[in-house]
Amino acid sequence: MTTTVFSGLKPTGSLHLGNYLGAIRQMIDLQDDPTTACRYAVVDLHSLTVEHDPRRLSELTLELAGLLIACGVDPDRSVLFVQSQVPAHAELAYLMEATVAFGELRRMIQFREKAGAQDRVRAALLTYPALMAADILAYDTDLVTVGEDQCQHLELARTLAHRFNGRYGETFVVPAGVHPAHVARVMDLVDPTRKMGKTSTSSVGVISLLDPPRVVERKIGRATTDGDRVVRYAPDEKPGVSSLLAVLGALTGTHPVPLAESYQSYVALKRDVAAAVIALLEPVQRTYAQIRDDGDLDVVLRDGAGRARQLAGPTLERAHRAIGLAPAA
Repeated sequence: MTTTVFSGLKPTGSLHLGNYLGAIRQMIDLQDDPTTACRYAVVDLHSLTVEHDPRRLSELTLELAGLLIACGVDPDRSVLFVQSQVPAHAELAYLMEATVAFGELRRMIQFREKAGAQDRVRAALLTYPALMAADILAYDTDLVTVGEDQCQHLELARTLAHRFNGRYGETFVVPAGVHPAHVARVMDLVDPTRKMGKTSTSSVGVISLLDPPRVVERKIGRATTDGDRVVRYAPDEKPGVSSLLAVLGALTGTHPVPLAESYQSYVALKRDVAAAVIALLEPVQRTYAQIRDDGDLDVVLRDGAGRARQLAGPTLERAHRAIGLAPAA
């Protein structure tokens, strides 16, 4: 029996090392499992919830898709597409908005955090969990690759699927979340108390997948550690050193605790972390450059969008009929 997997990445900034270790590597592992059918989306519509530069969004969308392929996502084995090129997402999102309650959306932690930091809050920021639910439910998804910060949104998607099925008849598959069994928690190199992020204001603390070797060496060399000079894995007491050990452990397949015992200095640790990161990134960057130079990325994404439209169409039609609308065209 085939298990359908969905994952979406938002093009709000360049992909970084944390994205690779926390999400992309898992996406590739799932793709390589012959029992799974993977649908991977660049969820560009989610980027419209806040102020953005249209030209920058367009470029980041292509960059993200190209990097996914360069990292190992195979468009022949996975359906890779851009969300806005599949109208079923927006159509189904409205049906989800007609199913969810205002209070449920207002209680979303990310909405409260992001809205509190803005003077002008877009309605899309409030309703985008309904769009996220539509992204997932459109493909009869069994499993969703999800990080800690999206668990609440996945639970809402599950709630809406159950509610819609209960009110209007069995329509949607109720998805479950899948979390990596072992994943490095990659922290910002400058502020190791927070996760590395695509929209971080401190670019010197973020290792982009497109950073050249010299930049990687410089950033890791300047990474925040502490003053006691003891290499030890203790995330609460030594967040900077522990993050470096977690990254090296993830890249070498070694647990960070015994890994720490092999180092006598931070200099040696940083040198080996930089070498391991560069070894990972160099082939990715070569493949990415070739993908962009070939000019075939648009064709690949159009093909992926066509396949996604075929997959989502029957689900949208079922939802239309169940809720009392005319069948989808």
